[in-house]
Amino acid sequence: MSALPIAILASGEGTNLQALLDGPAAKGMVRIVGVASDKVDAPALTRAEAAGVPTGRFPASDYADRAARDLALADWLEGQGAELIVSAGYMQLLDPGFITRFDQRIINIHPSLLPSFPGMDAVGQALAAGASETGVTVHFVDEGVDTGEVIAVSTVPIPAGVSRGELEEAIHAAEHRLLPEVVTAIARGEIGIGEGSRR
Repeated sequence: MSALPIAILASGEGTNLQALLDGPAAKGMVRIVGVASDKVDAPALTRAEAAGVPTGRFPASDYADRAARDLALADWLEGQGAELIVSAGYMQLLDPGFITRFDQRIINIHPSLLPSFPGMDAVGQALAAGASETGVTVHFVDEGVDTGEVIAVSTVPIPAGVSRGELEEAIHAAEHRLLPEVVTAIARGEIGIGEGSRR
């Protein structure tokens, strides 16, 4: 079985990218063909370059609007041969044209048990709500905000008195387990992607 070519979208540190490099990529299940960011100095890009992965920088200031930026991004991803797009800490909404172009081939990891606490600062939302648990969700990306079909979840308890930092650490640990598991399952054909894959 040949390795599935995937690309990563990231805006920050790239710890989920590292989990994929150390997991399914190291095991030959996937081949990371590109890492793209809206931040020209994102640490995720440094991680990618250290691993010999091609990188692309797509700051909003270089384009007339989101549609133009995402068109350039989509062209670059297709040029890299990516068959699956993994949004891992990418802090931009994707243009509808981009989503249509990669229909059912974009997945996102979100730090809550969707549909609870979608959008920005899911950890803060959970703490403010006094929730007893939260977690991590991997889902397909559609045109809504964290509304796409759920693929897998991992629950993280919120103990009484837990600090935000402690909770974020627990959520990151769950992300670093769940995302490689889902990507590996996709690479094995256990989870369908692309046209006609809706379950």
